[in-house]
Amino acid sequence: MGANLATALLTHGRIQTTLPKARLAREVAEKAITLGKDGSLHARRQAISLLRNKEVTYSLFDRIAPAFADVNGGYTRTLKLGPRPGDAAEMVLLELTTVIDTETEDAEGAASAPVVEEPLEEEAAEEEAAEEEAVEDEPEEEPEAEEAEAEEAAEEPVA
Repeated sequence: MGANLATALLTHGRIQTTLPKARLAREVAEKAITLGKDGSLHARRQAISLLRNKEVTYSLFDRIAPAFADVNGGYTRTLKLGPRPGDAAEMVLLELTTVIDTETEDAEGAASAPVVEEPLEEEAAEEEAAEEEAVEDEPEEEPEAEEAEAEEAAEEPVA
């Protein structure tokens, strides 16, 4: 069960499950990522044995592990979501700490380089700068046109 949950986590980047299952999946996923960082043939064979899925293992070594190259442990986080309706089991969201683009693939079908999400502050600053430029580029209404309309209205006789 832990291998299947870890496979789902490595495939999708996050999973929603119960707290005991998340603890089990976290152990397996963190061990697999550590093996992926090693990169040796022996580590690949151990990861295939651990995860029991070659495609996910290839993705682990090609995309996921390089994203965590400078991190020593703590590859996942658990966010508590509260009790599940029905049986009140504690639900959690288990996710990788670094966001990795799981949808990007080359035309050959091989996974491409990991994509790490940029901080939101930089994106907000870029959007504000783009909005300011758009406001500056908009043509302002000419005051001459407004004056001409006012003069026309004044010249017309009132009946």
